[in-house]
Amino acid sequence: MNVDTELLRLDRWLWFARFYKTRSAATAAVKGGHVRINDERARPGYRVQIGDQVELMRQQLTYRIVVTATPSRRGPAREAQACYSEDPDTIMAREQRIVEIGRDRRQMPRTAGRPDKHTRRKLRQRNRGPESAD
Repeated sequence: MNVDTELLRLDRWLWFARFYKTRSAATAAVKGGHVRINDERARPGYRVQIGDQVELMRQQLTYRIVVTATPSRRGPAREAQACYSEDPDTIMAREQRIVEIGRDRRQMPRTAGRPDKHTRRKLRQRNRGPESAD
């Protein structure tokens, strides 16, 4: 069976293109509304065609890609990357988002080891700020 000339299910295509580690994770993402095709909410059984625009949200990051091929297997990453193209503006926006997330995480208070009850209370008070009084 030559899959290159046939249509491929969306969940399978996402798994083949290595956006998700398992096919069931790809199916769950599609069912959860994290994947849109041609600006419409998709279903796992949607048949992906060359030229379809796929927008997916994964780990707080947005990917806007255009399907360029349907792979015949879940191969190496180089094969997977040949199955789609992405706009450079989208890549830059995603990299900026990664920097923002890292900056937010560095501003969070740190503790030495696992916090106990009293340390957790102090962390919560610090996160609330001075305007809230218990």
